[in-house]
Order: sequence, then C-alpha cells, then structure tokens
Amino acid sequence: MIYRFGIFDFETESGQLRKNARPLALERQPARVLAVLLAHAGELVSREELRESVWGRETHVDFDRGLAYCLSQIRAALGDRSDNPRFVQTFPKRGYQFIAPVTVDSPLSTERNPPDRSILSIEVAKPWARPAPTRIPRWQILASVSMLLVLAAWFFGSSRADAVLIAVSVFDNETGVTEYDRPIAGLSDLVVTNLANLAPGRLAVIGNADVLRRPRNIRSLKAVAEAVHADYVLLGQLQQGEQGLRFVTHFIRLSDMAHLKANRLPLGGNGISGLEVAVVNEFERAVREHILAETGN
Repeated sequence: MIYRFGIFDFETESGQLRKNARPLALERQPARVLAVLLAHAGELVSREELRESVWGRETHVDFDRGLAYCLSQIRAALGDRSDNPRFVQTFPKRGYQFIAPVTVDSPLSTERNPPDRSILSIEVAKPWARPAPTRIPRWQILASVSMLLVLAAWFFGSSRADAVLIAVSVFDNETGVTEYDRPIAGLSDLVVTNLANLAPGRLAVIGNADVLRRPRNIRSLKAVAEAVHADYVLLGQLQQGEQGLRFVTHFIRLSDMAHLKANRLPLGGNGISGLEVAVVNEFERAVREHILAETGN
C-alpha cells in the first residue's frame, strides 16, 4: 500500500519514504509510527494506540522517549515543525494526528474502512499464512544450540571488543530556566538511542553510568575515562547568549582529552523548539566524520 501526500509518498511494506520519488532516510521504528498515523489520517491516534500498534504490550521500553524520538525523525524527514505543523499535529498528553490530505494506492482501495491498526506494523507476521509446525529431531536441536554458543562466544569475544565505545554525558541546562531541565536531560537519551542504532557492532554507546549523570560542576572527564573505559565522550549545554538561546556540543577523545569537534547551535525565538533534531543530527555527523569514516563505514 502506498500513501501519497503533497510531494511525498510512503510505502508500508518496505517502510520507504520518498520525496519527489527520491528515497529519504527513515529508520524502521519511526517508519512504523508514520504508517499508523497515515492509515488513520485525519483522526487522533492516542499515545496508547501507538504504543500497542508499534511496540506491543509485551515490549518493555522507555516509551515516552522512544515515541518522542520517532516523531522528531518523522518531522525532520518531512521538514515539519511541531509548533507550526503541516503534517503531524501534537495533542499534548492525548496523541497525534496526520493533518495533511492523503490519497491511497492499493488493490483494496475500494474498501471504505481503513485496515485494522494491528496489521500496520512493517513486516508484521500473519498467523494465517504460517505453515503447520513440524517436529525437529533432537540431534538437530542440540547441534543448533552448540552452533549458537560458538557464535555467541565469537561475538562477545571479538565483535564487542572491536567496538568503539562512546559515552554520552547527561546534557546541562545552564540558562537558569528550570522548565528546560527535564527536556535537556532527556535529549541526551535521544542521542544515545540514535547512536546505538547507527552502526551496531562498530559502535557501543553508554549513557546510564553514574559518572555520566553527575552535574557538570562535579563531573570529571578523567573519572569518566577511568569508570567506563570509553574512547570518546559527548557533552552538551543549553546556554543563554547575547543573541538568544544556543546549544553547545562537544565531541572529545578521552585518550588525550582533545576536542575533535565543538559547535554552537543557535536557536530561534521559539524556545527550544526544533532542538532535538538539530542536536541528534550534529552528534551523528561528528561520529560519522571522526569514527565511522576512519573505520571504513
């Protein structure tokens, strides 16, 4: 099924989003959220409905941060803004609504009712299409288990050892405006989520160690290096400058405490709106430039 809206189209089976027929980068989880919103365009989709449709009841995740990350990625891909939406409108504490006109290309387009939300997840299994279960010989099970143990030993003994370890310190709100404390601290978790999915096997990301959650005035980079044995650390501060708010990013190599990249991201007059996407993208660029490019990825 293909949904078309403006200059965009989205194919549910592959999770591919295109702009003027050119593919756009959109991760699997944000694509699944977009699929649910498009299937019920013009309707308010509650947060709980999104959780059940995309993550499932049995999956234990930090749902609030995960959903916030998915929406930020969708808006970034569409060039949308939460404070002046053209595609996805937020209803605080209630849910989200896809507000742009949508047309559907589908063999079942004559159906008046939209498909059930439970089948909108990309690559969802269809119980009625599964073959009847077959009995597997005991020797084959034992052989498979042995092979899995060998592969696990190789993975944890080799791949993890080769991974570059990045520590993400909790970001600091230095403006004195307390309402920014929670979103700025939560922003560091979004960076952890993004980098953890960026290059599995090549990157390992840590953000929950106690040494990384300390306030800046008692945080020591030397202590970070000794406690988590990371190769790099990411820092961030929201500051009040002469021209307004700005977010300062730091990408530091811990072996010699060298700043490989630092940047000031100026914000407009709408508070911290749009900061999530800018910060996530800034740190992703730094990692690609200084780590993945050097390791051939």
